[in-house]
Amino acid sequence: MSADELRETLRQMLAVLQAERQAIATLNFDAILGTATDKQALCDQLSGPVSSQMDEECRGLLDATRRLNEVNRQVRNLVAANVSTRLDNLTGSPALYQISPAYGGAAA
Repeated sequence: MSADELRETLRQMLAVLQAERQAIATLNFDAILGTATDKQALCDQLSGPVSSQMDEECRGLLDATRRLNEVNRQVRNLVAANVSTRLDNLTGSPALYQISPAYGGAAA
């Protein structure tokens, strides 16, 4: 992949990550699934050989992509934790996968 192709793929990835952030913010499940598919297709493109001549713009795009992906990951985790808490409150029972107090000492 040439530097120009890499730059264009990273721009597309940034656009998909921004769309993902909007989808997460609005809890639009179809859009979240669509962006996941788009991200996978772009990751497949990025998995090929990359030119060793990455310019400053490519490095900047790569850094921005990493940061935005990390922010989206953290937001997804916060939403998932919030949903789990609300479900636990509705059912009146703790999550199935929490470590029981009896095993808490063994983990330490």
